[in-house]
Amino acid sequence: MKRILITGGAGFLGSRLCDRLVKEGNHVICLDNLFTGNEKNIKHLFHHPHFEFLLKDVTEPLDVAVDEIYNAACPASPPHYQKSPTFTTKTCVLGMINMLELATRHQAKILQFSTSEVYGDPLIHPQPEKYRGHVNPIGIRACYDEGKRCAETLCFDYRREFVTRIKVIRIFNTYGPNMDSMDGRVVSNFIMQALKGEDITVYGDGSQTRSFCYVDDLVEGIIRMMNSREDFSGPVNLGNPGEFTIKELAELILERIPSKSKIVYKKLPKDDPMQRRPVIDLACRELGWEPSIELKDGLAPTISYFKEYL
Repeated sequence: MKRILITGGAGFLGSRLCDRLVKEGNHVICLDNLFTGNEKNIKHLFHHPHFEFLLKDVTEPLDVAVDEIYNAACPASPPHYQKSPTFTTKTCVLGMINMLELATRHQAKILQFSTSEVYGDPLIHPQPEKYRGHVNPIGIRACYDEGKRCAETLCFDYRREFVTRIKVIRIFNTYGPNMDSMDGRVVSNFIMQALKGEDITVYGDGSQTRSFCYVDDLVEGIIRMMNSREDFSGPVNLGNPGEFTIKELAELILERIPSKSKIVYKKLPKDDPMQRRPVIDLACRELGWEPSIELKDGLAPTISYFKEYL
């Protein structure tokens, strides 16, 4: 039985990972300060003998014996990470240092949840791991984009200097049950607006593109990365290469939710990327992984989840 620490474990991705790893027979320690995470996502695990919950901030030092660390702690949607940009940067950088120190001390493997946002508003499309990005270091998204880029730097510096056992994944847009209804992400926004009969708010003209990966596919890729060969550290893109315009997503959701909602257009936020699509050749080759759930199929359980939420 492995002892596994999941930071940000009460969040959207972290909670789904807790479920999967407990079910597979591991002892899971979930750490979360509940800034954006929600206790309801993990409440059903509270009485499980091999689950612990620590109400704690990842920016604070921690010493607990573990075999593996999944570092998912960080606000991940623009409204949340822009609410306190200095806190976001501290979470990315200080949290990464604390977890790398813990991993080094206990010779544990650590997997960092990085993001496609390290590519910024890309000048290359689709985005391979070798692309170094096009990021505004002083923009309103920089606390997250540059915070995650610095976290990747720290991972590889710790590997070179201290032989820390690191893994880095770059996550592209992910959706599914346990999403926060108020997190400001496009899938949850559109579904909630349609369910409430409100106008669907599209920023810009809707021609910007995103690639949407269902959460179960992503969790499978995350676990495969942790279990990959020891000398493979990444970074590796995890996402669905299917590409949709934001307008297409809105129309797809309106097809599935009977609603009086109309699509309305508003000004595009500053530094919002126009194109986002992963190259996943590396994940296919090294992890034997590619997503299997298409957007039209993943939307059904996601819509059901939000209906129950309402």
